[in-house]
Amino acid sequence: MTAAIEASQEQTPATQAELCRFLAGNSSGERLPVYPVGGRTALSCGGAVTTPGIALSVTGLNRTIEYPARDMTVTVEAGVRAGELSKLLAGEQQRLPIDIPQSRRATIGGAVATGVSGPRRFGSGTLRDCVIGISAADAEGRLYSAGGRVVKNVAGYDLCRLLTGSLGTLGIITQITFRLRPLPEFSAFVWSTWPNAAALDIAIGELMCSAVRPMAIEVLCPKAARQIVTESRLDAGRDDLVLAVGFEGTENEVRWQTDQLRELLHRAGAGSCEQIDQPEQVSRLWDALTDFQVQSEEPLTFRASLPPSQTIAFIELCRQQEVTVQSHAGNGIVTGHLPDSASTVEAAGRITETLRKEAVRHRGSLVLLNCDENWKQQLSVFGERGGGWQWDNRLRQSLDPQGLLNPGRMPAS
Repeated sequence: MTAAIEASQEQTPATQAELCRFLAGNSSGERLPVYPVGGRTALSCGGAVTTPGIALSVTGLNRTIEYPARDMTVTVEAGVRAGELSKLLAGEQQRLPIDIPQSRRATIGGAVATGVSGPRRFGSGTLRDCVIGISAADAEGRLYSAGGRVVKNVAGYDLCRLLTGSLGTLGIITQITFRLRPLPEFSAFVWSTWPNAAALDIAIGELMCSAVRPMAIEVLCPKAARQIVTESRLDAGRDDLVLAVGFEGTENEVRWQTDQLRELLHRAGAGSCEQIDQPEQVSRLWDALTDFQVQSEEPLTFRASLPPSQTIAFIELCRQQEVTVQSHAGNGIVTGHLPDSASTVEAAGRITETLRKEAVRHRGSLVLLNCDENWKQQLSVFGERGGGWQWDNRLRQSLDPQGLLNPGRMPAS
């Protein structure tokens, strides 16, 4: 599901200078809202767009600026497709260790602006940990930069982190420098099924305290497991809760860790436990786990963040509401697709508010990722705002006093 942007026109500048000239002209002239777009894979992120404006595409900014492979860094323009960047880096046996959904379409600038992450966030962190330099243009067309290949920042705002996940409200990202990692020699998953949620909860606790160091710790409800198995063309258990633990590294270290983990899971009461280590199967499984958050025709998708110790209990509450869920269990992140029965905004609101109250009770949060734009005007996309939002609003007002950049996407003050 993608949201529509009411755009009276679309601009696709080919250079950063051209983009800045357009923004400067708009700021001093018509002052129309500006909606940055890239691969159009995440247009529904954030609040509702209610004011017609100009779609500003960054797809024309698609150059690789600098790639000193020995330094393990790369600088690219925002319109480079994530999949194309992966191919470039693979030629030097390197990678950006972040899972970006729909990578063939998604632009790298859009990924940074939305702050996407996937199953590897447990072992590799998020885009905020990989962005070491960034350039962006404000609403008046003034270009500013922070960071660079030398990973040091002077006193002041850490703009690399501020712009990551800002939904284009603090500036139009034009160029990014990333810290890279080597491609792993070997990758494998341990896939186990769990008829008993309490036993799974205990097993994850033991896993977190064990000697193994996984890249991903994923928990799937049965419906999500069936979807993932189908997408990745696996013959694996799918009728109970599933724990899928991913490893990357040298073959020796991965096989030692998977052996250790299978013993641990058998002792903890797993219904079944198998290893997936054929390269093509493993690659498809990583992709299916990454794309789960966007591979749904359901009416609404949300993401909840809560303490990892509360993840399994929250998943069980989701299952009672017939929500299809995937969790990055090591990080306490739960993505859920509402059932077809939540076909009205009232039904969707009842489910999301029940789940949000539970997340907030544990000092967590719940954000709506994907739903009809009309629903957003009746549902709370972000939930109750704390003091942090007031600080964020002050920062946005200082960088975009006219409120021209992606208005409505972030909560108003």
